[in-house]
Amino acid sequence: MLSQRGMSRHLLLALVLAIPVTIAAALFALDRTFGLPGSGYDYVLHIDLPQADGEIGLPEIQGPPDASRPLVVLDPGHGGHDPGAGTGAISEKGVTLRIARAIRARLLDAGGVRVALTRDEDRYLMLAERSNIARRLKADLFVSIHADSAESKDASGASVYVLSDKGSSQTAARIAKRENQSDVVNGVQLSSETDVVSTILLDLSQSEAQAGSVELAQLILRELRGKTRLHTDRVQSAAFAVLKSPDVPSVLFETGYISNRGDAAFLASEEGREAIAQAASQAIRVFFARQAGA
Repeated sequence: MLSQRGMSRHLLLALVLAIPVTIAAALFALDRTFGLPGSGYDYVLHIDLPQADGEIGLPEIQGPPDASRPLVVLDPGHGGHDPGAGTGAISEKGVTLRIARAIRARLLDAGGVRVALTRDEDRYLMLAERSNIARRLKADLFVSIHADSAESKDASGASVYVLSDKGSSQTAARIAKRENQSDVVNGVQLSSETDVVSTILLDLSQSEAQAGSVELAQLILRELRGKTRLHTDRVQSAAFAVLKSPDVPSVLFETGYISNRGDAAFLASEEGREAIAQAASQAIRVFFARQAGA
């Protein structure tokens, strides 16, 4: 049998070992209940990814209930956990959504054209999902809308890009690299190129869809002249992942530099959005009119 002194030693040792455990449990409970965001498990970022055994739902098509009417899919860049570029309270994901809605309104008011938005709310979509929506809807055009950013505050104006395996300039390559980062979360690439995509890039120069992409890009630039500043008045090209659709004419429309104070104010204003929407919607309508008369 243990002596009274031995029992006291064991009891004291048990208490010494129990105290840190009790304190740790109490701190954990307090942190879960009263802790600041990010101090406990609340920092975990939840991202909705596509189901492995299915595809995301298709957006609503607005406009005349006639499947023979041309369909344009507008793609507001970024969204959800991915804000894109930003200046103060102005975020690229918010600017692009408002501009896309303005272009849709212009097209629907004029009639004769059907319109769908890849996202009509603040939600995240992977790049492949965006172009896939256009393919699944059998769209006639795909326009991805963005607002550029640069280290130089002097950089300003709108640009229009089409897909190519190489950038038409260092700036084009830089922009494509930045936009393609939308599918990278915590350093993990959520999607990767396949042999099919590589084939698309090799065949672009002979692609009917690519010819349509260049034509639409030229029309947008033409309609923008006199309505807003242009960063360059020539169609640019780069390996944008969001444009890799083999059968849908597709362009990426950089509406301005959100890092430039003047451009940011213009893009955030109703006047600016309407000017851009008027130019883009007119270019789209001219494109479809040409296709119908071909």
